[in-house]
Amino acid sequence: MAHIEAVCKSVQLGVIVYNRGGCRLTPASLLTLADRCPNLIGFKDGIGDIESFVAIRRQLGDRFAYLGGLPTAEVFAGAYQAMGCPVYSSAVFNFIPRTAMEFYNAHHAGETATTNRLLDEFFLPYIALRNQGQGYGVSIVKAGATLVGHSAGPVRPPLSDLKPAELDQLGQLIATLGAQ
Repeated sequence: MAHIEAVCKSVQLGVIVYNRGGCRLTPASLLTLADRCPNLIGFKDGIGDIESFVAIRRQLGDRFAYLGGLPTAEVFAGAYQAMGCPVYSSAVFNFIPRTAMEFYNAHHAGETATTNRLLDEFFLPYIALRNQGQGYGVSIVKAGATLVGHSAGPVRPPLSDLKPAELDQLGQLIATLGAQ
C-alpha cells in the first residue's frame, strides 16, 4: 500500500492500481488509498475473485473507473460487465488490434453472435495454446507481436519462449483472422 501511495504522490496524473499477484487489495485498503490519494482514479482487476471485486465495487462505487485485467480478458468481459466493469484491457491489442477492436465493439454493442464467433475462432484456441507452457501468458504475446513484425524480444528467465511448433500454431491462428 505504501508503494501505491508513493507512486500517486510522485505524479500529477491519474493512477490506476493493478490488483494482481503480490498486490491484492481489499475494499478497506482501497478506501484508505482513495482518501489519501485523490489522483488514484482506477482499479484494474487481474485476480478474478468475484466476491472481492463486487465488495470493492460496492465499497468504492463511482470513486474509481474499473477495468478487467485477467489474461485473455475477452473471455471474462461479459461477466465483468455484469459486475459494473464495462471495459477491460487485453494484451492481444499488441498483435491483432483489428480483431481486438472488433471483439470490443461487438461486446459493447451486445452483439453476441460476433463475440461468440471470435471466442470460438481465436480466443479459445489462443488460450489452449497459451496453456501449453508455464508462464506462456507473456511468451505468447511477445511471440504474437514478433509474428506481425513488432519484435518484443525474448522473455526473461525463468520464462521460456514458445517452442517452434507452438510458434507455427500461433502464426496459423493469427493468419485465420486475415490482415491485421
